[in-house]
Amino acid sequence: MDKMPRWADVFLVPFINLILAFVASGLVVLAIGENPFRAIWIMISGALGSTSGIGYTLYYATNYMFTGLAVAFAFHARLFNIGGEGQATIAGVGAALVLLAFDWPYWWLALPFAIIGAAAFGGAWAFIPAYLQAKRGSHVVITTIMFNFIGAALMGYLLNGIMKNPDTQNAETVAFPAGTHLPTMHEMLAPLGISFSRSAPVNVSFFLALGAAWLVWFVLWRTRLGYQIRAFGHSETAARYAGIDAVRITIIAMVISGALAGLLAINVVMGEQGRLIKEFVEGAGFVGIAVALMGRSHPFGIVLASLLFGMLTQGGFELMWDMPTVSREMVLVIQALIILFTGALDNMVRDPVERLFLKLRKGKS
Repeated sequence: MDKMPRWADVFLVPFINLILAFVASGLVVLAIGENPFRAIWIMISGALGSTSGIGYTLYYATNYMFTGLAVAFAFHARLFNIGGEGQATIAGVGAALVLLAFDWPYWWLALPFAIIGAAAFGGAWAFIPAYLQAKRGSHVVITTIMFNFIGAALMGYLLNGIMKNPDTQNAETVAFPAGTHLPTMHEMLAPLGISFSRSAPVNVSFFLALGAAWLVWFVLWRTRLGYQIRAFGHSETAARYAGIDAVRITIIAMVISGALAGLLAINVVMGEQGRLIKEFVEGAGFVGIAVALMGRSHPFGIVLASLLFGMLTQGGFELMWDMPTVSREMVLVIQALIILFTGALDNMVRDPVERLFLKLRKGKS
């Protein structure tokens, strides 16, 4: 019997953790002499108070959905993939090679091939740590960290070498063909008579991320492969006894995880930048770890957590603009406190909530 209802595990505990994190963040803001209530209002209004803010919130949330799903998928096999940063970076190379290979006339024609390129390169970059873990016993946490740095170095080499735009000093490729431009939310809603900010970078990739969340749910909870991955994650010994191939599951889970992280490149490289630039991932691979933790490694929870962190990112930029005393580092502190309370200090809330529900059950019986 579960110690508490599923809804309490998915919603109540994260909500309490979030409230505690905001209280702690408010104390930090108060310590630097600013009004914490005004700071919270600025962040909320900056993230949701205009179509421009909403557009940027959804844009950042799209990145976090992909990386959060990547972390969660591997975690169901008890594999802690913290290499989403590097996998997304290399995936950008795959997407760029596809998009630069032809003069694509239409975005809907280029998109499927760009997805294949990004997913293949991201999955391939995750395959190496997976193989080392499955065959050589090298811990996937260590190898994925190392491959983040290797991926960044390889990207720098390519963008300052064979893939560099010769007409600029910047580390970037030439612009993709005009036909590869993904429709933005403004362009999708305009025919319906709905006004939306032209400057907001949110594009059709947002719906791709929602589709990826549904697909992850389907694979993990409605297929034989998903059952094997979850069984392996719960007990490797029992899974082996049941005939599940540990090497196969380790490699498949990590490759799919890397492919999911790689889809971030579609949103940024193809959807927003229109070319491949250095360091386009901007830490989203690491934020995905917090998103997966807060979302309890469930696709629905990850979508909600991604929207929250998208709000924090966009609201944080507005906070820095309206409150000059609040620096970029202060916004990172707020995000870190949320990660701390939803991850490391989760049992501080979970244990009392479990005891409360156990007492309520005893009282009814």
